[in-house]
Amino acid sequence: MATQARARLLSTAEDLFYAEGIRAVGVDRILTESGVGRASFYRHFAGKDDLVVAVLQGRDIRWRQWLRESVDARDLPPEQRPLAVFDALAERFARQDFRGCAFVNTMVEAADRGSAAHRVAAGHKASVVAYLDGLLTGAGYEDHAALAEQLVLLIDGAIVTAVREGTTEPALRARRIAAALLGTS
Repeated sequence: MATQARARLLSTAEDLFYAEGIRAVGVDRILTESGVGRASFYRHFAGKDDLVVAVLQGRDIRWRQWLRESVDARDLPPEQRPLAVFDALAERFARQDFRGCAFVNTMVEAADRGSAAHRVAAGHKASVVAYLDGLLTGAGYEDHAALAEQLVLLIDGAIVTAVREGTTEPALRARRIAAALLGTS
């Protein structure tokens, strides 16, 4: 039962934080929507900040797994895999519930770089850079580390632009820029 309460708190908080923002959603709202009592909440989390960190940690794992599986499912040769990331993003941007990057949104709301939430969000971005670095290394790029950083810049820009425009087109534009950067255009 306790595990179910924790899972409901995490799921409810993740949905609400992503849809409305971390600051906009209070603990009372999470308790009401999850159906979990206050005492149970405090058995699992010291406070909202700890809940936010747990939500981000879970989302990080699931998002990176989704990206890996999405790229792998395309069954492409190594030199085409880095660009497949942008195809996956286009699919993500088409979702009705797309509201940008939960980690960028968190870093905006938790602007203090020393806060636990900001550190988890920044860690997510570092993990994405490492994933891209692996793809680029596998594709034989000598300057893979610098290229990985540049591709994440394109990814983040595409995400923010997709929120602004409400279309999948930013992923396709970023893909074209990435192809030029990688010399595959």
